[in-house]
Amino acid sequence: MFGFFKDKFDNLKQTVSNTAQMLVGNVVSSVENEEEFSEFVLDDMEDMLISADLGVNYASELVDKLRNQTKIKPADVKKYLKEEFSKTLKEAGNNELKVQDGLNIYFICGVNGVGKTTLIGKLASKFKNSGKKVLIAAGDTFRAAAEEQLDIWSKRAGADIVRRDKADPASVVYEAIDKAKKENYDIILVDTAGRLQNKFNLMEELKKIKSVIDKKASDSLMECILVLDANTGQNGLQQAKVFTEAVNLTSVALTKLDGSAKGAIVLAIAKEMKLPVKLIGVGEKMEDLKTFDAEKFIEAIFE
Repeated sequence: MFGFFKDKFDNLKQTVSNTAQMLVGNVVSSVENEEEFSEFVLDDMEDMLISADLGVNYASELVDKLRNQTKIKPADVKKYLKEEFSKTLKEAGNNELKVQDGLNIYFICGVNGVGKTTLIGKLASKFKNSGKKVLIAAGDTFRAAAEEQLDIWSKRAGADIVRRDKADPASVVYEAIDKAKKENYDIILVDTAGRLQNKFNLMEELKKIKSVIDKKASDSLMECILVLDANTGQNGLQQAKVFTEAVNLTSVALTKLDGSAKGAIVLAIAKEMKLPVKLIGVGEKMEDLKTFDAEKFIEAIFE
């Protein structure tokens, strides 16, 4: 396993402080001094969990478990939430990117403006620094600016790129796989257009790219990663559902987590979609792409 999957993260508590306040601080401070869980207290708690972007279903489930029971008291609510959240993240799966010997393909998708291109550049740099030969497939072929931006990032990262302006995205990926096999690349990072999840034809194009990978290098496809902006909140859950239908997602990368109060989307997606978050973006610098550590995330929001 590469060193960058074990990178240190010294300021995680500060990074998730806004999320921690919304998700834990507000709930605990309003509940813990009560004698019992009255309907009023439980309704209030549910509203706060929903407004923290935990999602209606998950918030309701957590609160329903506290109804008609006497074992857990309001004073125990912090411990109760910590145990429930830990369980949810654990059940969603491993937080480390899958990597194997030989060729590894990472299929990266998401809507416009979430920081997909930047994430690909930073990920390319991480792999390159760990001694891997990296190729980027510029699958967003209809937005010239996207390819230019990716080209800049690839140079900065020391990675190679396959790009064909206005070409069929699936053909670019086809060409990248051929090149990678002939020239013994370790990593292909596949960029895709930032599609609006309600556009049928764009989703069909995603499926076409995925089918090229499945036909030419199915054993090499390690991850289908959805990039989400941490500030998206519950809309991120909807995006995860639509993209999963199109390409069978395996994991999520969460960008712009620094300063966001909506980081609970990590838990909502883990609960409802059983999708683990594997990467988090916490700043502009090359090294500000981190591996998501579920245990440390839980510790940081409950400190």
